[in-house]
Amino acid sequence: MLGCILSAESRFTRADRRMARVERKVDLIMKHLDLREDLRMDEVAALVREGKKIHAIKLYRDVTGADLREAKEAVDRLG
Repeated sequence: MLGCILSAESRFTRADRRMARVERKVDLIMKHLDLREDLRMDEVAALVREGKKIHAIKLYRDVTGADLREAKEAVDRLG
């Protein structure tokens, strides 16, 4: 049983490292193409200020690809 748990944990760790490498590469590509997420994040902050939290969460998810929980937590930190 312990072996199965350690094996699963090891797979998640490898997947996390691979995902981090992919994210770094995407960041480099975005920088090269002069694309920035922060412009859209200003829109998210504006929606929060206007009290449109649900719209802000949706836009945050669209911009970042975050899941619902991550987006809600991020928007909560803005507000």
